[in-house]
This record gives sequence, structure tokens and C-alpha cells, in this order.
Amino acid sequence: MNYSIIAHNANYIPPVQKPNLTFFPQVGEQGIRDLLSRFYACLDKSAIRSIFPPEDAEGMEIAAQTSADFFIQICGGPAYFNQRHGMPRMRGRHMPFTITAEGRLHWLTCFEQALKPLESSVKDEDLQSFWNYINGFSIMMINTQG
Repeated sequence: MNYSIIAHNANYIPPVQKPNLTFFPQVGEQGIRDLLSRFYACLDKSAIRSIFPPEDAEGMEIAAQTSADFFIQICGGPAYFNQRHGMPRMRGRHMPFTITAEGRLHWLTCFEQALKPLESSVKDEDLQSFWNYINGFSIMMINTQG
């Protein structure tokens, strides 16, 4: 598994391709929910904690499950995000928060840690496709220089 990070260039947003459709059947809905719970548990202890919702474990778990709805949908599962929250429009949803290139690195580090437990049960090419998606997606979310 190659967890290299695409360098951020303020003048270029790379194309972003959704994860392989074979990722979701291997991980399943609960697996994605568990992945996002691990991810948000890491964010809760990270340098970018302040940009996330209420400063308690319950708020972070709610955010984790909202994100899980998004990732389940992106990976080819049920359209929970659209049903529960409307169209994703993730760049617009993230605009109120200060997201820097450095913050992106913290975000990706937490995702890498959360993905590692899947390495033994998910095909490398499918796990790589998920990483490639979030790697490019994370560049699109940067909205502040510095």
C-alpha cells in the first residue's frame, strides 16, 4: 500500500476519481462506519481538532457517522448522504472552516492510521483507489493559504 501524499499546488487541483466499486463489498457499510470512527478518534487528538464540531466525543462520533454516510455513497453503497443531508457539495460545506495545506496533512495522516487495519482484508488495488480518492479530494478542500 502506497500512502504517498500528492504535493499541494495552489494553482492545480488534480482530477479525483471515486474509489473502485469493488472496495465497498469488501469493507461493507459497517466497515466504513468503523473506518470513519477510527479516523475521527484520531482527529479528536490531532492538531486540527478545533475545526470539528462540539468539543466532545459525542459530537465527533456524530460527525464520523455523517462522513461515513458520504463515503458509503461515494464507494457505491446506498445514497445515505443525499437522503439525510442533501447533495454533498463538499467544498461549499467546508468553506466556513479554515483548511490549510498543513491541516490537510494532519487529516491524511489520520486517514492513513484509520485505513491500516483494512490492509489484511481489502485488496491492495482497492485500498489504493480509496487512498487516491481521499488524497485528491483533500486538495479540493484547502481554502486558506498558510
